[in-house]
Amino acid sequence: MTDFVTRTWEGMTIPAAGSYLLDQAHKRIGFVARHMMVSPVRGEFAEATAHIHVAEDPLASSVTATIQTASLTTGSIDRDTHLSSPDFLDVERYRTLEYRSTGIKWQRNEDPIFTWARLRNHRLGQRGAGREVPPQVAQTPGRFVLTGELTVKGITRAVDLQVEFGGARRDPYGQDIFGFNATADIDREDYGLLWNVVLESGGVLVGKTVRIEIAGEAIRQS
Repeated sequence: MTDFVTRTWEGMTIPAAGSYLLDQAHKRIGFVARHMMVSPVRGEFAEATAHIHVAEDPLASSVTATIQTASLTTGSIDRDTHLSSPDFLDVERYRTLEYRSTGIKWQRNEDPIFTWARLRNHRLGQRGAGREVPPQVAQTPGRFVLTGELTVKGITRAVDLQVEFGGARRDPYGQDIFGFNATADIDREDYGLLWNVVLESGGVLVGKTVRIEIAGEAIRQS
């Protein structure tokens, strides 16, 4: 393993190029859906693996992930049984969910007024006229969009993950790691998860939109 565990890119400390695996002890593959139109219900998949290839050019990096559907848990046995049934994930027929990235984009998080002023070569009012607008430093440079494809019940759709990079370092055990979290909103009906009940008071029992919530660490492989 190289002594250079990190490097600098666009003002960030990022991991060295190489192959990384999701740390099973530091991960959460979660989701949130709305129940009865009023309250969020959270769940997660306890078993998942992910391989992350960090390229020399960070924007050429890639991710593949596999989630075991039978590891779903929401804290309610009856609800878990229903979500595992053919009404939803049908875990007996479809053992995994799969994700494969297709690209990555860095999000420059600048204040819009500075961007507008710079593009228009505009002075910000009379006060301080004659001075150039100072270059704006990105306040949260660790934000990316990971474009990719999610497969659920044999149906593949494009899903973009909003990723926040958490940093890279060597841990006390000599492992090179980096952290991240990511979110995405999907329409479950796009994947054939159509079961629902219409409420007498209006609306439906289970919301169509499901928010994916991912957090974890990845460990470099020697």
